[in-house]
Amino acid sequence: MIATRKMSALFGALICITLASMTSASALTVEVAKKCSALTAKAFPQRETGNPAARSDGGTGLSQHSYFQRCVSNGGNGDSAAPEGEQ
Repeated sequence: MIATRKMSALFGALICITLASMTSASALTVEVAKKCSALTAKAFPQRETGNPAARSDGGTGLSQHSYFQRCVSNGGNGDSAAPEGEQ
C-alpha cells in the first residue's frame, strides 16, 4: 500500500516537473500525457507485472523521465523517443 502511494507520488512529481519545465507556448494535453505515459510504461516494463515496487527491467528513473520528456516534446510520437539502450 505504501509502495503504491510512493509510485503515485513519483509519477505525479514527474508530471509536475514536466509541466513546470515546459517553456514553449504549446500546452501539454491530456491525450499526449496519457499516450506518453503508456509508451514509457511499455518501453520500461516492470520486473513483476502488477507490482509497482518491483522497479523496471531497464533504465533508471532519470532515463524514464528523459524518455517521457522527449515523447511529450515530440507531441506523443514515441518512435522518435526511443529509449537510450535501443537506439
